[in-house]
Amino acid sequence: MKVICVIPAWNEAKTISQVVADVRSQVDEVVVVDDGSSDGTVDLAVAAGATVLLHPINRGQGAALRTGTQYALDNGADIIIHFDADGQFVASEITEMTAPIISGLAEAVFGSRFLGKEHNLPPFKKRVLLPLARLFNWFFLGVRFNDPQNGFRALSADAAQRINWQQDRMAHCSEILWLTRLTGIKYQEVGVTVHYSHFGQQMSGGWRIISDLFLGRFLK
Repeated sequence: MKVICVIPAWNEAKTISQVVADVRSQVDEVVVVDDGSSDGTVDLAVAAGATVLLHPINRGQGAALRTGTQYALDNGADIIIHFDADGQFVASEITEMTAPIISGLAEAVFGSRFLGKEHNLPPFKKRVLLPLARLFNWFFLGVRFNDPQNGFRALSADAAQRINWQQDRMAHCSEILWLTRLTGIKYQEVGVTVHYSHFGQQMSGGWRIISDLFLGRFLK
């Protein structure tokens, strides 16, 4: 099976070289979608051996993932990995993410920080933001996922074609889960290790996601 990993990146010069190097040993091709970086991310990703696609302006992580996923589909990927550029995920766990798809047990696999693997999630995010996100996804979208905001996922080519998300920024995570349920895609959650070097998405970011979901196209 041909596995292509899509990595959205915006000003990730500090980490992109190592992330690409780690991921290359696990997949057939690494695709970095540079989302308007101004810090040398592009040159470093190319030097590390990635295929680089360019957004001339910053459009958001959801848009970058959509660009990379379409490239992967156009270039014969059987499985598409979504992976972050900041070094928080462990590349060797890609094999655990793809295993349910290869064995036919799932068409989509979503990483979870809460299924027995190590993470250093700050208490406010763990005890306030993520429970609120779970409640929102369950009440308004009808989806129950252990970790509603995790960027580590694996999709079969068929699932990637059916999950046509429209959210350009961080609300794409919830939209992808919603579309997975809506289209009847068979899925699993798999525990993944997460090591944060910096922390984002405070309460204001959570409200932005909610507003995007309500005002965005997929709930109209």
